[in-house]
Amino acid sequence: MAFKYPAARRDESKVDDYHGVMICDPYAWLEDPDSEETKAFVEEQNKLTMPFLEQCAVRPQFHQRLSELYDYPKYSCPYKRGNRYFYFHNQGLQNQDALYVQDSLDGPATVFFDPNTLSVDGTVALKMGRLSEECEYFAYGLSSSGSDWVTLHFLKADDLMTLPDVLDRVKFSCLAWTHDARGVFYNCYPRQDGKADGTETTSNLNQKLYYHVIGTNQSEDILVAEFPDHPKWHSGVTVSDDGRYALLNITEGCEPVNQLWYCDLEKLPNGITGLLPWVKLVDNFEAQYSYITNEGSVFTFRTNLDAPRYCLINIDLEKPNKEHWRTLLPQHNKDVLGSVACVNQLHLLVNYVHDVKDILQLYELSTGGLVRDLPLDVGTVVGLSCKKKHSDFFYKFTSFTTPGVIYHCDLSQESPEPTVFRQVEVKGIQQEDYETNQVFYPSKDGTKIPMFLVHARGLKKDGSHPVFLYGYGGFEHSIQPYYNVPYLLFVRHLGGILAVANIRGGGEYGQTWHKGTVSSPPKDHITTVRHVFLSLSLTHTHTHTLSNPAACVNQCPDLFGCAVAKVGVMDMLKFHKFTIGHAWTTDYGCADHPEQFKWLIKYSPLHNLPPPPHIGAAYPAMLLLTGDHDDRVVPLHTLKYCATLQHGVGNSPGQRQPLLVLVDTRSGHGAGKPTTKAILEDTHVFSFIAQTLGLSWRE
Repeated sequence: MAFKYPAARRDESKVDDYHGVMICDPYAWLEDPDSEETKAFVEEQNKLTMPFLEQCAVRPQFHQRLSELYDYPKYSCPYKRGNRYFYFHNQGLQNQDALYVQDSLDGPATVFFDPNTLSVDGTVALKMGRLSEECEYFAYGLSSSGSDWVTLHFLKADDLMTLPDVLDRVKFSCLAWTHDARGVFYNCYPRQDGKADGTETTSNLNQKLYYHVIGTNQSEDILVAEFPDHPKWHSGVTVSDDGRYALLNITEGCEPVNQLWYCDLEKLPNGITGLLPWVKLVDNFEAQYSYITNEGSVFTFRTNLDAPRYCLINIDLEKPNKEHWRTLLPQHNKDVLGSVACVNQLHLLVNYVHDVKDILQLYELSTGGLVRDLPLDVGTVVGLSCKKKHSDFFYKFTSFTTPGVIYHCDLSQESPEPTVFRQVEVKGIQQEDYETNQVFYPSKDGTKIPMFLVHARGLKKDGSHPVFLYGYGGFEHSIQPYYNVPYLLFVRHLGGILAVANIRGGGEYGQTWHKGTVSSPPKDHITTVRHVFLSLSLTHTHTHTLSNPAACVNQCPDLFGCAVAKVGVMDMLKFHKFTIGHAWTTDYGCADHPEQFKWLIKYSPLHNLPPPPHIGAAYPAMLLLTGDHDDRVVPLHTLKYCATLQHGVGNSPGQRQPLLVLVDTRSGHGAGKPTTKAILEDTHVFSFIAQTLGLSWRE
């Protein structure tokens, strides 16, 4: 069927000059989220999209089955503060996880903090929370409707009495208590004209670092660090394990590099009263340094300095020159050094990533010597809980078919062995019904790309099964095996195959892998699609990624059966002008620079859509998703792309598949999304896939 799309005004006079190249931006008016014209555009698009989604044939079965299978208990690793243990728990279909407390691991647990009581629809979320060192206070940040803006609150941990302290304008913030529990370090932005509720597009600049003293008003908070000459810098404080030092981490963008400053809090005779006397241990952006622990003045850091797969080094603050730095754990010849944490005073828990699968080991802090391997199946460590002063630790394992196993180990025991502390099973999903394989295939330049395939056990790869392809490839973010109920429903009830491709741009093999495709993100993804075709004998596939599917569909529309793009960065020429977009230039580049403009214009999804009349290959069915409170990747990206897509492709006589957008209300980039909304969104996505690919429900 042909679709009649809402008419959207084109302003052909809106032209931008990029280094002598004139680029028309006819839908620039959609960049104003508050204009009546933008609101009308969104309303008309939703009026077209929702009826289509609601009439999808498999929608009732998928929503019912997803709700049933999502209703299983979910737990985080317990962590110890003072003499009590805390953990997050969701009974199944609660919109938000609640924080529980218990006096001992085998004692009764009670609710400590429940975000579900704060809003009827679950759109108020606990974005961050931190208990003071000896569990005197709980500092917690709430966000509304999915926005990145956070309001900080405080309560007493013993009687749960709410304190009057309220801190606003908080965003991308640290939250670090000094060990005397006098107060916390946090970040906020200066007040600005206009609103700041998550629907604005104003750039986030001039973040500052403050110290808040419990019992005082935010107006009295102490400014401890600011960078007026560097408005794009971000900072965060970590307080050392011994409570003596404040370590200041400074970044500019998303590149894994930082400056590292510190302050000896014991040398402040009157405490924290103003800008701290920071000592610049590292004053350049050449490498990343992450604090692990310290023994007096000797600090252990995880770093990628001359080590793209990361290593551990020791730096003595009393001998800070680089010639005195010492390697504690050298870079592995293949595996990536992931998370590292100190436990039991003397040991390091070290997580390595080997071909996208996790390895967990115990090392000596003093020598870097290996103590032992810890048992781990093929999958991912998604949680690790320990403190240097405590002898026990917890870690949580998951995979594509394992919802979660939490292990506990106490190193104070004579023969410590990890034991299963808590294991979750989902009724109706049997692990033995599924099969997971990892394959490697060559990209265009010969680089081997890993990919996981999950499907029904014994499935014949005869080309009759639809493939759900997911890839990310950015910001050094690794996509490892993880549990996802909608994926398993796609495999079980829609006869599909899940393909998760670890394309370059992520961190699966360290910094070299991250930088391998910075200037051309869709490259590996297109190669992945072609490999899937050949290996699975397909006639078409389906792709679903966070930002690349639009670029991929532009390049090869005939390869896809349908595509779903969630909260995508579509305007690669202007993304840096909105909210926190300027931080992404370290990955994407920036059109303000002539050479970078040349590569951005080649793949920018918005700027590579065909104009009318489109006479080339028809586009696959497309569903674009965004949220009205997404202040990370602002909705204007999706709206402008949608208007351009419908104008150039949607009105061509050969286009029969739908090109739709859905703008969710009281919804952001994804973090903190209530369970009700998450289930509904997944129902939209997979109902759309089934309808446009002609898939039927299988019992």
